[in-house]
Amino acid sequence: MADKQLANKQEVVDYYDEYTGRQARVGINLRHIHILRSLKKHGLKPHHRVLEIGCGIGTVTELLAQYLKEGSILGADISPKSIETAQTHLAHHKNASFLVTDMSDMQQPTLFDVVVLPDVLEHIPIEQHRNLFRVIRANIKPDGFVFINIPDPRFLEWMHQYAPEKLQVIDQPIHADILVGNVYPNDFYIEKLESYSIFYQEHDYQRIVLRPNKPLAPKTHVFSRYAQRIRTILGRSLG
Repeated sequence: MADKQLANKQEVVDYYDEYTGRQARVGINLRHIHILRSLKKHGLKPHHRVLEIGCGIGTVTELLAQYLKEGSILGADISPKSIETAQTHLAHHKNASFLVTDMSDMQQPTLFDVVVLPDVLEHIPIEQHRNLFRVIRANIKPDGFVFINIPDPRFLEWMHQYAPEKLQVIDQPIHADILVGNVYPNDFYIEKLESYSIFYQEHDYQRIVLRPNKPLAPKTHVFSRYAQRIRTILGRSLG
């Protein structure tokens, strides 16, 4: 499509309804495996309740459903055909459920431990991001976290210039200033933002971890065991 950011909601729905075939052909790749590994590294546990925004046909959903032995996952997507395909493909995973939604006003009766956006934020119009994070904040536990995987914005800018035919209907670079301007007003802070490489030698992706703001406990700032040991050694040497 000529201008990726001018698509209206129905154009986006139609695009991703048609996109299901490509997702099925590609299947699981290194990016999906990386997302699961990063989630576990940052605190995902088998008993957690997870919300996946932009689940598509359920590629990452399946990996998460296999890991969440005592937990559950709700996959959300704007595309009815994607959700229908995911429901059929993952029918044997009883801990996986699905919902057609654009996330503009979703409210679930039970809060989530983890919210995952696996390469979807760049496909949601930037003017909708602040409300999106408001909705996420209303649906996440105070001690939960949000994991975002997006293309590195500089790499995506390169794609716009040199390979626009590979872009999706909406594909926006999201620099840190844009992210900060939408997550901080919704009572999140950025715990980690890191560029990394998967398919190219240059950094082609970013992983971002958000956590809800909460007051630090009086004894939060204590020395690590390593720091305590160094302090002991220095104390002995100076004594």
